[in-house]
Amino acid sequence: MDFKGRSRFRDSVSIERDEFSHQTLFLRHFLRAFGEQGFPDDYYSYLSGDISRLDLFARHPEQAAHAEGSALRISLGKEEHERVRGIIDCELKGHKKWALIGGPPCQAYSLVGRSRMMNNPEFEQDERHFLYREYLKIIADHRPPVFVMENVKGLLSAKVGGKPVIPRILADLMNPGEALTDTQGGLGYRLYSLSSEGEMTCDADPRHFLVKAEEYGVPQARHRMFIVGIRRDFKVIPRQLEKSEAPSVREMIGSLPALRSGLSKKDSPEAWRSVISDFDEKALARHMNGHELAGAVKAEISNVLTSLDASPSARASTAYPGRSNLPHKVIQSLYDERLMVLTGHEARGHMPSDIHRYLFSAAFTAHAKRSSKLSDFPEFLLPKHKNVAKGQSGEMFSDRFRVQKADSVSTTITSHISKDGHYFIHYDPVQCRSLTVREAARLQTFPDNYKFEGPRTAQFHQIGNAVPPFLAGQIAEIIAEVLDQMGDVE
Repeated sequence: MDFKGRSRFRDSVSIERDEFSHQTLFLRHFLRAFGEQGFPDDYYSYLSGDISRLDLFARHPEQAAHAEGSALRISLGKEEHERVRGIIDCELKGHKKWALIGGPPCQAYSLVGRSRMMNNPEFEQDERHFLYREYLKIIADHRPPVFVMENVKGLLSAKVGGKPVIPRILADLMNPGEALTDTQGGLGYRLYSLSSEGEMTCDADPRHFLVKAEEYGVPQARHRMFIVGIRRDFKVIPRQLEKSEAPSVREMIGSLPALRSGLSKKDSPEAWRSVISDFDEKALARHMNGHELAGAVKAEISNVLTSLDASPSARASTAYPGRSNLPHKVIQSLYDERLMVLTGHEARGHMPSDIHRYLFSAAFTAHAKRSSKLSDFPEFLLPKHKNVAKGQSGEMFSDRFRVQKADSVSTTITSHISKDGHYFIHYDPVQCRSLTVREAARLQTFPDNYKFEGPRTAQFHQIGNAVPPFLAGQIAEIIAEVLDQMGDVE
């Protein structure tokens, strides 16, 4: 879909192994089957909770059957290779102009994952380093005129046997048949970046493939690798993404209903206010005595404590805000005039000690113009874990409690948000909480009518692993132009 609402591509087949991610994918394939007539009224009834998911599909069997055939739950691997090849052949039905889009599993390339595995002597031999070869087999089997491979930034520095893995991946993508069979074959691809000009070789600086999403209108400092491959029998060169200014965190999520944080035990508005009231202002004053921000931070927190009666009492809200008058395309792309309820906007439960840390962090960040570090924390707010001293000195995890600054883009929304909210604290000190599913989705540029299936943890996981739709739409436009320029495809 381009930004004028015209459909440029049809989803022939999508493959996902995770149960809840597949349920979400299935739902989107179902909705896309309605084409230009738009989403059915029943979808909005489903979002409102008036009908079930099964009822929704039962009322539209033709579209449900389409999703059944195109959104597949399969684990790519040797066991499923022949099945996947047959499915793709069947779905292509002889079409020659098509694109393969994929992001091979990236656990082994994740910087966070590698930091956890760095003392494991078997890590460099982990088979997950080579899962991209399943993607390579699909290229070799079906010879797409163009492909796009996405992966995490950690791929730039990943090593196997002490050698960087990225040159090997680039060489394999350039000659997939030869890479898989060790024989000279006719299938070859020229590789291109979406952010740097010119054809890339296997020994090119891999940083050329890095796309910084915030430079292309996405309100998030999300850096990922995108490799575009064009079959060598086509003399087409893709253009690069066009840079544009990104909106701020406040502009993206500030219109959503304010919420209080939840309590992990015995939650109620009264209990929450009691927890906030227990914040030790005197200890804070002693800690910040002489600090240049002492007056501002103490006043910020004092204002929260003295106005608790006017603080948000709801932990969740389905009230859908009106359309923003901000003109940015990504902000306008969020809204759906037919949407009656907001989904996924519920605060998580937190321990009282963490709520106090969130209050301090948000107040500090509001005036320091940077997120607080453990070295900024008063002693009574420091977490009771063994590495806190190293965090204070900056040796490790010094930014364990990270506030998303209101007037800049967010940090990367990662799948780690599914496990805890410490890296994703709301900028408003009054709310004292981490981001909701809907706030994270907005920072990833998902429209408000996008329903994520599964429990909250699974929803966060899906959001953190996704390519921002606003960026994906720009990439799709480039790929559509490439296909348009190819003429007849054999």
